[in-house]
Amino acid sequence: MSGARRVVGRDPATRRVLEVTVEDSVIAHVRPVAGSDDGGLPWICPGLIDLQVNGYHGHDVNGADVTADEVVELTRALARAGTTSYAPTIVTAAEADIFRSLRAITQARARDEHTQAAIPFVHVEGPHISPVDGPRGVHPAAEIRPPDVEEFRRWQQAAEGLVGIVTLSPHHAGAVPYTEALTRAGVVVAIGHTHATPDEVRAVVDAGARLSTHLGNGAHATITRHPNYIWTQLADNRLTATFIADGHHLPGDTLTAMVRAKGLERSVLVSDSVALAGLPPGEYVTPVGGAVILSADGRLAEAGTPYLAGAARSLTDGTAEICRLTGLGLGDALRLATANPGRFVPGRGRLAPGAPADLLLFDHADGDGSLRLRQVVAGGRVLE
Repeated sequence: MSGARRVVGRDPATRRVLEVTVEDSVIAHVRPVAGSDDGGLPWICPGLIDLQVNGYHGHDVNGADVTADEVVELTRALARAGTTSYAPTIVTAAEADIFRSLRAITQARARDEHTQAAIPFVHVEGPHISPVDGPRGVHPAAEIRPPDVEEFRRWQQAAEGLVGIVTLSPHHAGAVPYTEALTRAGVVVAIGHTHATPDEVRAVVDAGARLSTHLGNGAHATITRHPNYIWTQLADNRLTATFIADGHHLPGDTLTAMVRAKGLERSVLVSDSVALAGLPPGEYVTPVGGAVILSADGRLAEAGTPYLAGAARSLTDGTAEICRLTGLGLGDALRLATANPGRFVPGRGRLAPGAPADLLLFDHADGDGSLRLRQVVAGGRVLE
């Protein structure tokens, strides 16, 4: 949209009424409005930032069918659901398959300005993860391999430098020099899908690793009580941890304790959503998980088993769920989906002059399973 537009809503952190002036694609002014509000106004916050998205609403950045058009449609579907910035996440695969996904994302950004604005970088989750059942998750064991700086450089060539986060397991012999090389290149190294020892975890953090990918998941069902790789990551203040708060991946008590251990300043919400997220409940067949069942509450499980087959809820769901599961206030929960991931996407996740005009107007009450969106503004455009 062109020209100026004013949007009014309540700040979830302070409960003050704010007037946000948007000019073209950026926020021009933010000012408090004097007087009280009877609660009829919606809440207002920056658009959500998701550092881990495999897919949503039938669209996927992985697989043999991924195209630039698919990525553009994924971007639109996510924006309508309140996620205005995201990191498309490519999982463990053959190098040629990773190249295909990287090129599709790069081409989508080149041909569509809104996709370019929404995608600051790509997250490659694997293939340098644990081959052990449990920590491996559903990543294909045959494609897991040690970290290789030359392979990373080939990724960057295919993606025109767009790879911004790489998740690996520190147990690999080459994990430390690989982490050092990526850190020098300005790429964030994350620890995830690992069976590493505490010493191995600390070694890659010393080398520059900054994130823990969906901490508490991608792990053994049973681990040594202490020490173990989860405690070490929780204890290290150099690591920011991402969490899946969909009500299925982490029980409420576990999520509460983990967020308290990391502190609000070092906690980030991600959806880790797959292509089935946002679709109607039912039985589906997927290339990776095979036959799966998507429940009405967003639980995605392998058919005939109690095991999860991925995450299938949006970040707006996760933001509401963490309030319900942990007792966090709405303002604090939103911080975990806006300002905190915004530290990895400079300039985003805040209501401030000069920031991108990505805004949500929504309703929320205690116990809600999602933010009830009234309006989404992405890059200054009001989405229908």
